[in-house]
Amino acid sequence: MQPSYELFDHTADMGIRVRASSMSGLLLPTAQGLYAAIGELATIDPPKRKRIDFTSGAGPEYLLRDFLTELLLMFERGDGVVTEIADAALDDHHLSATLAVRAIDDRRSVYFREVKAITYHELEIRPISGGYEATLIVDI
Repeated sequence: MQPSYELFDHTADMGIRVRASSMSGLLLPTAQGLYAAIGELATIDPPKRKRIDFTSGAGPEYLLRDFLTELLLMFERGDGVVTEIADAALDDHHLSATLAVRAIDDRRSVYFREVKAITYHELEIRPISGGYEATLIVDI
């Protein structure tokens, strides 16, 4: 299964639905879905590497939400956007990955909307034929 994302309308918010062949494979298309909700983001400069590591007893969907929240904070601080993910692991209690983070070129980027937060509403990872599907709702 090729990793993919789709955006969908959700009341006053926006949904991101992601599919991949493994749970760890959900990470990059989830990031891409978040950035697509924000706009068409152009990047510059070579990537900087950043290692992330989260632990939770609440389940993989909460770890995926924490991951997206971290990416949103990085974006808001001006650290850039994730363009690649390596050494990814996601299971019931742990998420880790090495991120390639690139700066945003504001002159070439087009911003559609502000994403305020990643909600817990309808948060889910479920097995599907050939892999996994995650659903997340972002507050816009």
